[in-house]
Amino acid sequence: MEKFQTITSTYIPLPIENVDTDQIIPARFLKATTREGFGDNLFADWRYDKEGNPNPGFVLNNPVYSGKVLVAGKNFGSGSSREHAAWAIGGYGFKVVVSSFFADIFRNNALNNGILPVIVSDHFLSGLFASVNKNPKATVTVSLEEQTISNNETGSVESFEINPYKKECLLKGLDDIDFLLSNRDAIEEYEKNRTFSYE
Repeated sequence: MEKFQTITSTYIPLPIENVDTDQIIPARFLKATTREGFGDNLFADWRYDKEGNPNPGFVLNNPVYSGKVLVAGKNFGSGSSREHAAWAIGGYGFKVVVSSFFADIFRNNALNNGILPVIVSDHFLSGLFASVNKNPKATVTVSLEEQTISNNETGSVESFEINPYKKECLLKGLDDIDFLLSNRDAIEEYEKNRTFSYE
């Protein structure tokens, strides 16, 4: 995975609550076993009509909006545990998803795939939607090191929580296996010097 750097980016608003994983990536696309191509089908049922033509009313098809950050409504990623939802988010190019609540399994899948889920207050979330409605080129700055997110239109800043282990992995660009391998010498030293007691 890439190391997570501080991001300042425009963002794409999706002010819809209770977006589940079947809406993020419909079940018919789950046959693939690799991550390639999932970004093309992100929000497919909202993004395209039945003939496969882009739906001009959906935000991802609106050229006014762009960026590495998706700002979504409350309760994002509920439903099934499919990791493909995180693959689709990352495959589209998002590095950060912001919401006031995430389903636990989606949040963990996102972190495991190099995507930072940022939980903010309802008030801060509303401010982001208001800012981008006024100015589609509004930006946010997300600092994982400082664990802060800034609405650069209003100057408001909010802190967010993250598991310290996952934070370290994102900052270093490591998945779980990479993390273990990076500590191989320490693990081998521990195993060599560990004492066993039998009762």
